Amino acid sequence: MKSLNIYIVEDEPLIVSTIEVALRKQGFYAIGDAEDFNTALKDIERLKPDLTLIDIQLSGEKDGVDLATELDKRHKPYLYLSSQTDPNTIERVKHTNPLGYIVKPFTETGLRTNIELAWHNYKDAKQHYLTIKHEGRLHRINQSTISYLKAYDNYCYVITQTDTFLVPHTLKHVSEQLESEDFIKAHRSYVVNLSHITSVDKNTITLKNDTIPVSASHKNLVVSKLKGK
Repeated sequence: MKSLNIYIVEDEPLIVSTIEVALRKQGFYAIGDAEDFNTALKDIERLKPDLTLIDIQLSGEKDGVDLATELDKRHKPYLYLSSQTDPNTIERVKHTNPLGYIVKPFTETGLRTNIELAWHNYKDAKQHYLTIKHEGRLHRINQSTISYLKAYDNYCYVITQTDTFLVPHTLKHVSEQLESEDFIKAHRSYVVNLSHITSVDKNTITLKNDTIPVSASHKNLVVSKLKGK
């Protein structure tokens, strides 16, 4: 799996250091930490971690459950990492949507296993599929594998990392079925998956396995979206 960028919310400096060391030893990146609700929320919006580890007991009036509730509103993935297992706390936790609950004290192996399983389930739940008809057969395509769409009169090519499909629908019709925000129009005849772009030049976009044109009217938006990823 990818080396995740992880943010830590914990009010004990020694425990923060312990978590950071454990994360690095397991191949993850600890990109920041906070001991209170407000700092954590600002950092998470700014740093955009893949995953946040939240202790329930924090400095200040608001605790980790309050932070989790706010992250739920913003659709940010997180795990609890806490020693608090009392009934009242667990009852509050039930009203949030964590990817998991790691009980302290933890082992490095247990930490890695919980993070990997949580991330796998999170990514799997976010998968979207495009169902198309090609040469008389129905195909269900994982949208994350689509590199770009290309208009061809009233038809549309769907180009994935391994296959090319010609479907009897317009570019507009097919692109409207894509659910990910990673897809953006790069040219009047092309819709591209930002996650597959490796570089943008004056008139072209280079993908992992191909090159497509980018128009002057769309280039600035493409570049802006890439910087925001």
